[in-house]
Amino acid sequence: MRQAIRECAASRTIAEIINTYPVVQDFFINYNLPNLQKNLTLAQALAEIPQEQLAEFGLDRFSLTEELVRFVAALAGNLEAQEKVESITIIGGRNKAGEAENVTLTIAAGEVISIVGPTGSGKSRLLGDIECLAQCDTPTNRQILINDHVLTDEQRFDMGNKLVAQLSQNMNFVMDVNVTEFLAMHAKIRLCENPRQVINRCFVCANEMAGEKFAMDTRVTELSGGQSRALMIADTAHMSASPIVLIDEIENAGIDRKQAISLLTENQKIVLISTHDPLLALSADKRIVIKNGGIYKILETSDEEAESLRDIEKLDAMMLAVRQQLRYGERVKPLMPVL
Repeated sequence: MRQAIRECAASRTIAEIINTYPVVQDFFINYNLPNLQKNLTLAQALAEIPQEQLAEFGLDRFSLTEELVRFVAALAGNLEAQEKVESITIIGGRNKAGEAENVTLTIAAGEVISIVGPTGSGKSRLLGDIECLAQCDTPTNRQILINDHVLTDEQRFDMGNKLVAQLSQNMNFVMDVNVTEFLAMHAKIRLCENPRQVINRCFVCANEMAGEKFAMDTRVTELSGGQSRALMIADTAHMSASPIVLIDEIENAGIDRKQAISLLTENQKIVLISTHDPLLALSADKRIVIKNGGIYKILETSDEEAESLRDIEKLDAMMLAVRQQLRYGERVKPLMPVL
């Protein structure tokens, strides 16, 4: 890998290197080299820089090139080193009363699992156990396996190869950048190929899911809760390498829920979603029923429930039409009976 990066640095122009590895722009800025001539190769561009400028960092032209190679190789190596997640296994612990869950559930890549139960029953606790890849060290004493293997602490807490992405109920941005800048930063960090294409794909997908459209130059701090959730779902689907996605009550976000789930599973993510929404619960491959802080049942969606789902989808479409009428100041039209 290093040899390929070294050859790239030797033979291509600065512009071509940055196009291949966008994060390299930040590398140059860190060494106070933001204005290298982009039509030159790295060696040619560095030849025009006074040696004293590089000496401030204890480097010469050769050692700076080697630093660049190591920098890019480390980032690329982190991405390639991540083990492909084929499955996640939840081994039951105990509920709030200390009773054993007696459950072992294995979920394959591309599957969607809904988590249902009354408010306060422990749905978010289960998501929390999965997020931290619990090893019998949380209040529930559950254990999470990846590809049937127990994880080491290094694997669990490796921020460079984070296995789990979580989209919480409350999502607020604090950085003052617009949508394009936010997506560009993530594309750069992930070393995405064709970053402009990926950024545009994320933007289009997010707008398709969001109830209200937003623009590329919209500040992320100005996005509504639903728009923020839609943007992060599109980002997770197209840019994030995390193979496991946890979603807490997507029905409250005002976005196209089915499209969001479909987008994630298209990319072979394992999706677990806590929900009170019958449409989402029955659209999943299985649903985990939580009671008194523990896993009470695991149910596969039956043929009869799948049949009922068609009627629920019709009802949902009707409710969506009513919401749209109210949003745009229209009179609500009479509803046609579904059943």
